[in-house]
Order: sequence, then C-alpha cells, then structure tokens
Amino acid sequence: MDNDTPDEVFAELKTKPLGGWGVAQIAVGTGLAVYAMWVGILQPGFRKVPLRLQVPYIPASKAQVNNVMTLLRGRKGGLVDLGSGDGRIVLEAHRQGFAPAVGYELNPWLVRLSHYHAWRAGHNGKVSYRREDLWKVDLTECKNVTVFLAPSVLSLLQEKLQAELPVDALVVAGRFPFPDWKPCRIEGQGVDRAWAYSMQAQRQTTTRKNDKLTVMDSDPDNELTKEK
Repeated sequence: MDNDTPDEVFAELKTKPLGGWGVAQIAVGTGLAVYAMWVGILQPGFRKVPLRLQVPYIPASKAQVNNVMTLLRGRKGGLVDLGSGDGRIVLEAHRQGFAPAVGYELNPWLVRLSHYHAWRAGHNGKVSYRREDLWKVDLTECKNVTVFLAPSVLSLLQEKLQAELPVDALVVAGRFPFPDWKPCRIEGQGVDRAWAYSMQAQRQTTTRKNDKLTVMDSDPDNELTKEK
C-alpha cells in the first residue's frame, strides 16, 4: 500500500472506529450547530477560505502520533504543527523534548480543546496553541514541521515550505503524503502511515529539475525549443 490514493485513505477513515471519546472530540472540534452559525453568519471573514483549503477535523490516533514521533526521533529544537487540531501532536512533541512546541489552528473550538488537553496532562503553559492562518505563519526558522492536512492543501503547502524552511528542516506528514515530494522515510501502514521529507533533498531535486530545463531551453536542437 505504498501508493495509497486519497480516495482509498478516506475510505479507510470512514470504516475506522473512532470510539466515544473520538466522537465527542469531533463534536467539540466542529462546535456542531453553534460553530456552523458562527462560521456562516457571524464570521464572514472565515468564509473567504476556499473550500479546497478547508480541512475536516479527524482526531489523530495513537498509532499516527507514534509514527510521527518515530520519524522525528533524534531531532532537536522546536516543533511546529500546522493545522494542529486538538493539539495532541504538539503535546507529545513537548513530552519528547521539543521546545518550543507550537500548534497553529484556525478553528477556535479546537484551540480551546488543545488547551484543555494540555491542562489535563499537566503541561498547560509549557506548550503553545495559536489561532492563526497557517498560510501567514513565518516558517523561516522552523526545523521540525508536522502536518495532518488534506491532499488539496498539501499540494499548495509544499510550495510555501520549500520557499521558507531552512535547508536542514524535516517535514513529517500524517495520513496523506505530499503529492510531489519523495519521502526519505516512511513509518506505519494504511491510514496510520506517516512520511518524512528532508528539505535538503527536496531542494536538490528542484535544482536538478531547473538545471535540466535550462539546458533544454538553451539547446538549439531540442524539438521543444524549436516549437517555441
């Protein structure tokens, strides 16, 4: 299952039991009718977010969290979780020594749920959850980044990450892989799988592609150049 399609993963998510606590968290995360009213009527600015960039909230499983942290083993410094949901990745990163551990989440209900999880675990004030648009977050100093986002978002996010992250950064994606990147490591199976990406490797790949295109454009015998 190395090449799971988004449809196959979504199908597995639908059949995967969430349990009572998972259902309760989704209820809190979505805010049910109250949140729907808040988004649709009282907060028109939120409606400007294109539908393809809106990500449904599904709690990360223990296996998913463990797989992400396994891929981050041996790394040091801070960690940023983009679209941090209920905050469990950030909380586990803090437990394993990442500091600062910061989550960025646009949904205010999920930010509150994240703070509750941190308080319940006795780590309130030791982790940070910020209600911010991930597209506006400055990532130039982030060396460890985690994401649990939809494929439509990942295809655009990879451009931001490649433009802003330092060369020694590591990006770990859970549930869905980046569409155009080659992972350096993979952990887990099926819907619990996680993919690690080296920014140095991605930049080298991009440079080689650009150099190849430059050579093709400058070659007078190239058929594509003649057509231009």
